Amino acid sequence: TMEAVRYHGPNEALTLETIPIPTASDLSPNEVIIRVEASALCHTELHFADGTLNLGVAPITLGHEAVGVITAVGSDVPPSRIGQRVINYYYVGCATCRWCKRNEEQLCSNLKAEHGFITDGGLAGYIRTPSKNAVVLPDSLEFVDAAPIGCGVTTAVHAAKMGRVDSTHDDCALVYGCNGVGFGLVQLLKNVYKMKTVGVVARSEAKRKRAIELGADFVVDGTDSSSVAAAVREKTGGEGVDVLFECVGTRDTLDSCVGWAGALGRRGRLVLVGYHQGDEHEFRCHPIPLIVYEQTTVGSVGATLEDLKEAVQYVGEGKIRTVVDSVISLNKFQDGLDRIKRCDCVGKIVCLPCHGR
Repeated sequence: TMEAVRYHGPNEALTLETIPIPTASDLSPNEVIIRVEASALCHTELHFADGTLNLGVAPITLGHEAVGVITAVGSDVPPSRIGQRVINYYYVGCATCRWCKRNEEQLCSNLKAEHGFITDGGLAGYIRTPSKNAVVLPDSLEFVDAAPIGCGVTTAVHAAKMGRVDSTHDDCALVYGCNGVGFGLVQLLKNVYKMKTVGVVARSEAKRKRAIELGADFVVDGTDSSSVAAAVREKTGGEGVDVLFECVGTRDTLDSCVGWAGALGRRGRLVLVGYHQGDEHEFRCHPIPLIVYEQTTVGSVGATLEDLKEAVQYVGEGKIRTVVDSVISLNKFQDGLDRIKRCDCVGKIVCLPCHGR
């Protein structure tokens, strides 16, 4: 048996339970079993706990940022894969729809699995997954540092593509809300896309300081969201930014992005990454400024398998460094989630499963 963080439905406490370990006899021909060595916590787990996310599947094991070692393989998987250090891609599409055929499984409407969402995930000792989803990690990368790639960096990689970042035409990008995904975006924009100017909005002084250390050119205190747009405009010579990654998703933060005097400039692209529950956080804006400024708003969800492979490459090459706030035992997961809820962490909190540690 193994310990796992289990979800039993909206507004029910998450629990640490003992459940069976998947075995080789459980595997389909193309699957593998990964012994999880580290798994990062995400705000998504809080969204499940408070009912923001209710996908109608329970009980399941949560967690979608897991890394580890392959311990067993299905009959169609080369035995040489056993022992490989890997990171798990958490979408398993139907393989037949137009999105899957375009290798964009995150948009599949008939997912076979989604680890940590509708299928048992990685906040556990072991996880079962298709072989193609188990992406090999560089030997130089420690498991604790690799775990946050699975969502924090991959989400950034995908969001940048959705925002059509182009340093030949874009002068300034802004990351609104900066922790796991935000820290990844800052480094991606500076070190991969070579953006001239990257700004960050964050309430936490510690996060603003870390953003500067990671390459941000300017930071804005987001404590009073009503002052953010003016501060960003001042930093950009009155122009606003070319692409804005909104990683918070509250009414107040969204309002500061758009409008005649919003943080988003002419022909700017607003990329929605973060979200909050409730009608009070609906995104609302008048169309006239959008039309006159020729602005675009786009959502960005998850990542493709190729995005994950790119993210692993960037971290392996040192272009992006994951930011780990702390490492805790899996049985202390609730303490970690409580800190995330209080915004009391700088970077990711990573859990270590109990393998006789």
